[in-house]
Amino acid sequence: MKDKLLVLGAGESGIGAALLALSKGFDVFVSDFGKISEEQKKTLKTHSIPFEEGSHDKAPRNPKIVVKSPGIPDTVPIIKELKANNAKIYSEIEFAYQYTDAKIIAITGTNGKTTTTKLIYHLLKESGFNVGLAGNIGISFAKEVLENDYDWYVLEISSFQLDDIETFAPDISLILNITPDHLDRYNFDINQYADSKFRIIENMSMKGSFIYSEDDQNIKKHLSKRNIKPWAIGFDHTFFEQGKLTIPFKGDSYSFNHLPLKGPHNEWNMSAAILAALSAGVSPEDIQDALPSFVGEPHRLQFVKEVNHIKYINDSKATNVEAAFFALQSFDTPIVWIAGGTDKGNDYSMLHDAVERRVKSIICLGTDNSKLLAAFGDQKVMIETQSMEEAISLATNAADTGEVVLLSPACASFDLFKNYMDRGDHFIEAVQKL
Repeated sequence: MKDKLLVLGAGESGIGAALLALSKGFDVFVSDFGKISEEQKKTLKTHSIPFEEGSHDKAPRNPKIVVKSPGIPDTVPIIKELKANNAKIYSEIEFAYQYTDAKIIAITGTNGKTTTTKLIYHLLKESGFNVGLAGNIGISFAKEVLENDYDWYVLEISSFQLDDIETFAPDISLILNITPDHLDRYNFDINQYADSKFRIIENMSMKGSFIYSEDDQNIKKHLSKRNIKPWAIGFDHTFFEQGKLTIPFKGDSYSFNHLPLKGPHNEWNMSAAILAALSAGVSPEDIQDALPSFVGEPHRLQFVKEVNHIKYINDSKATNVEAAFFALQSFDTPIVWIAGGTDKGNDYSMLHDAVERRVKSIICLGTDNSKLLAAFGDQKVMIETQSMEEAISLATNAADTGEVVLLSPACASFDLFKNYMDRGDHFIEAVQKL
């Protein structure tokens, strides 16, 4: 008799897990409390995998394994019921890990995960590694394991995915930073959030490498409470000057120029990525050859257009305060800052100095701008709008020659847009009409 496996959530990771589980002989059922896309339904029907949407009524209550979408908190009734029935509850990352012998580089952190993950992948791939890319980046790890035979995987990992691991042990792990985010899932306690991030190293051995920011206070605090088994490498002992990044590694120093990313936060992201590539065995020469051809992510300090000597920058991915802080630090000219959206319990105090020194005026783009107004109303001229087109018009009128119009919201996007990508696309569309 086949073991039952329940997949909760029919997104990219859930469908990938269902297909991998089917190939391994499980009796698979997929349940999604929301609506399943037509494309995912077609995949399930093609492989004769039973499913339900709109409820969990038909989901088996006695499966051997549950693969849970990272978006589902442990507080929902079905998770509590399944745990009471002693079901093993895994993230897709944990489940897929059990079916691959590939070496793994895993990246977590509050900000910079996607950029760093893709840069590491680029450096390995351009250097001839047989390498795959997956994880929180939007590519199912389970599906990649099912369909490919890579020697290496580079995985972006969220705290939610780490909450449901048991044996997952990357060969190289990275924690880029830890700042307040998603605290509603962690009892509004940043220590619980940090504990979740640190699960990335809990199963690693002395043979592995752990790369982390030595400058991050939350990382330093939690490092001191742990016995770190893998070789620990801090990436803040780097030196950036006149476009050249110098990195110490295993007693030597390597310098890299023709760097693909701008801004102080990306100096850290590039340092972390280069250290990961060096740890994986990529030569400094191959890293230097690969760096210039890397293209940064859309919606991350993305240059859109220059009109009448005013530069328009799309940083819609800056959905928290620290990300906006780094964006504001990235320009030496005055900034007209477009901010706002769905507040996630933000504390804007860390932005006060940067706003005072760098921001000319603020355009508040959101349905409720009260916290932004309270935080910066005494410092700067602030204008409210609920239209991206009007925000661009207002910002253009406020900016002068040589200045920057920066969309870096410090908030989620769900009040006016589908997601940060939709918000960024609206920004680009409005700018292109100028």
